Amino acid sequence: VATSLVIAAAAGAQEPAPAQPKPPDCKGEPYRQFDFWVGEWTVMWNGKPAGENRIEKILDGCALLENWTGAQAGAGKSLNFFDPHLRMWRQVWIADNGSVHEYKGEYRAGAMRFIGEIRGANGTVTMQRLTLTPLSPDSVRQLFEGSSDGKTWTTGFDGLYVRRKK
Repeated sequence: VATSLVIAAAAGAQEPAPAQPKPPDCKGEPYRQFDFWVGEWTVMWNGKPAGENRIEKILDGCALLENWTGAQAGAGKSLNFFDPHLRMWRQVWIADNGSVHEYKGEYRAGAMRFIGEIRGANGTVTMQRLTLTPLSPDSVRQLFEGSSDGKTWTTGFDGLYVRRKK
């Protein structure tokens, strides 16, 4: 009987789960490529205040959270992170009007360069380029461009981020 119990117990034992690979710790490159955007900013457009933006590191440095408030109206947030599987940066933006934008990109030639698509209510697709270029430790240029054909691009927003002094 004791032998039967040992065999029954052994038959019911489960194999240990295989060890999962350790996730990246988000401390080194390329996770630091977008750090130039972290901070509290006044955003200018055509020489006038367009809004305020606070960019903060979250999740132990694995992501950046954007907190936008427009000078006239509107608010939005984006989650920005390096996707180690795609080896690209991603941004997901949502505004208080329900507008959603998704981008993929990379840091190259001194700027964070994203590309994505926006689908209109009528089904039209507009390609979007979003480029953030550090100009100095206290200023960043943000350029949005749109295209319906991928060849000709129109500027939708060309803003200057000025770091707010504490």
